[in-house]
Amino acid sequence: MTDLLIQLNEPQREAVVNTSGPTMIIAGAGSGKTRALTYRIAYLLQQGADPFSILALTFTNKAAREMKERVMQLIGDSNGRSVWMGTFHSVFARILRAEGHHLGYPQNFTIYDSDDSKRLIKSILSELNLDPKAYNVSFVLHRISNAKSNLFSPIDYINSPEIQTADAAANKPLTGEIFRAYNARLKRSDAMDFDDLLYNTNLLFRDFPEVLHKYQHRFRYILVDEYQDTNHAQYFIIKRMAALHENITVVGDDAQSIYAFRGANIQNILNFKVDYPDHNLYRLEQNYRSTKTIVNAANGIIENNKDQIKKTVWTENEEGQLIGLLRATSDSEEGTLVANSIFGHKMSKQLPNKSFAILYRTNSQSRSIEEALRRQSIPYKIYGGLSFYSRKEVKDLLSYFRLVINPNDEEALLRVINYPVRGIGKTTIEKLQVVSNESNSSIMEIISNQDHRLKDINRGTLNKLGDFATMLKSFSVQMESKSAFDLAQHITNSIGIIAALKEEDSVESVSRIENIEELLNAIMEFSEREPVASELGEDGVPARSLAHFMQEVALLTDADKKDDDENADYVSLMTIHASKGLEFPYVFIVGLEENLFPSIQSLGSRAELEEERRLFYVALTRAQEKVTISYAESRYRWGSLTMSEPSRFIEEIDSKYLDMPRRVVPHKKAVMSQLPFSNSIQKGVENKFSDNANSSQEPFESSDIDSFQAGMVVEHQKFGKGKIIQMEGAGANRKATVFFNGIGQKQLLLKFAKLKIIGD
Repeated sequence: MTDLLIQLNEPQREAVVNTSGPTMIIAGAGSGKTRALTYRIAYLLQQGADPFSILALTFTNKAAREMKERVMQLIGDSNGRSVWMGTFHSVFARILRAEGHHLGYPQNFTIYDSDDSKRLIKSILSELNLDPKAYNVSFVLHRISNAKSNLFSPIDYINSPEIQTADAAANKPLTGEIFRAYNARLKRSDAMDFDDLLYNTNLLFRDFPEVLHKYQHRFRYILVDEYQDTNHAQYFIIKRMAALHENITVVGDDAQSIYAFRGANIQNILNFKVDYPDHNLYRLEQNYRSTKTIVNAANGIIENNKDQIKKTVWTENEEGQLIGLLRATSDSEEGTLVANSIFGHKMSKQLPNKSFAILYRTNSQSRSIEEALRRQSIPYKIYGGLSFYSRKEVKDLLSYFRLVINPNDEEALLRVINYPVRGIGKTTIEKLQVVSNESNSSIMEIISNQDHRLKDINRGTLNKLGDFATMLKSFSVQMESKSAFDLAQHITNSIGIIAALKEEDSVESVSRIENIEELLNAIMEFSEREPVASELGEDGVPARSLAHFMQEVALLTDADKKDDDENADYVSLMTIHASKGLEFPYVFIVGLEENLFPSIQSLGSRAELEEERRLFYVALTRAQEKVTISYAESRYRWGSLTMSEPSRFIEEIDSKYLDMPRRVVPHKKAVMSQLPFSNSIQKGVENKFSDNANSSQEPFESSDIDSFQAGMVVEHQKFGKGKIIQMEGAGANRKATVFFNGIGQKQLLLKFAKLKIIGD
């Protein structure tokens, strides 16, 4: 192990070798967090720790997989494979498979994804005669998810005066009743949603101390990645499991806590020192990713936050280029500026498209960027688009697999009971749902028993229902004798889905058949993959059944669903939230405007604003070589053109790290002058546009920012004429409050606003 420790810097080495007691490793952006975590696990194994006594929890399967591979490279396959390593949800799903009977769940419970949950809520709204416009499905699901993350049951929710007041104020007073019905329907279907995997694990450990005792003794060492992203439910599970030995190691960066909207609680990492007063604290502060300019600018930004664990990130990398700043008159022009800049970098430095990423605060901002990239013939891909497992034909076949494993899965049944078409109509399905609700029985139970209340359904349809149930039972019987792939292939051939798609005889149907083939390929790869500890059953036999494959698919995270060829050459477009954990040589951060970034929804409290600032910090630190930020002076919102002001975050960047633009309105010629072209290339591009340029138009020349005084009449390129009513600040931070005719009062930062004095 000595040779391995040589590869670590001093703070990393200290964090690795001190393995006893509660430990917090604060890892700045690009500081080798994963390396410290994997080496700590490897060091524990080298020192004789039982690999089965180590539990490492991550937020994505991708992170868990990378850690497993690194540990196995460091200390060999045998010990590395025996470490329990996986996402919170996958590890706790496995525990619930083994222990869920204490809570009344069968081992084969189904895990609902968000689409399943939304369909179920929509069905409940219909049954309760509630308007889906008044009770927006996404809003209701968010409320339920937030409640479960904070360990609120439906009864707790209904009995909370604070929650009921909030729901009443939102004109959704019956959300609690929907929550109650939703949970009841999940239970009837022997199903859990994602939040239940955490909620029910807490319930299990709280109400069954013998189960908690079992896992406290099993896991002597617990390591948690990205601890700043844990929510209330995860916090309590970790705290309970670690209570016996207190050998808990958490790794994270409070400056990158950006998921409060998902329930993440930054106080978990800030209060670690309170939970464990005798903890060890290690700071990993050397950034190996970015230039000095990027690191120092990011440090200056995050220093404005009050709630943080102090650290000073630094780097030995080169000074690097200044942060570019692009000013556009409109969101459309912003897209053009960004696309032109990417084109310029590509031409002058011979860079591939995959060197570039464009980050934005909201998905809706991608439209103008996409249009501009298309005009430049620059290929791009939106990260977080429709994943392979979300495609209709794939979900249809997966629904059959779910029903074979759990016949009570109502959402899966409703999806495929008449697909491929077998003559079971909407009226029949509605009748089945009514009887199911009245008897509190699953639809499959009613079909299988030919419930007497189905007498209104004609004999032909009853026979079809019976045939459907019999077919699924025959598949279930074969689960014990067939491999995951053989059973999946048999189901695919038997249900007629391929034949139905061939009958469509379209380009789309050919693509759908290929997707089904790819799904079967995935199952074959899963069956042949060498298992690790978290994939072994209690008897040591690899978990390779169709049921285990389905659990793996159900627990895929957004980061795991990217199914693109990593060698494909395209510009990546994504929200800043989606970019966390990624890095690119060149990063463009667009839409740096007040009320957009920071978001208008985040201006109600300091805590919300500080999360927005952490989001900007994350965006900056994705870049390795160059950051360019942009803003537009006007932007279309809800069909109306609205005027915009530069984000306060631009002002918070020390001006010595900024490459300021030269003019307000980037005419085509002016746009090109901002690009990193060589002189010869730039001249050629200027000539190309010269026929269309308005050469007679005078450029707008702004006055020196030190010249402005209250009472002066000024002109702004977009706002028109106005009068300065107040001045504040000094030097580069001077601000003017100006009243513009027909627009009203605006506060402008003069180094960005570019005003021209036209009278005293």
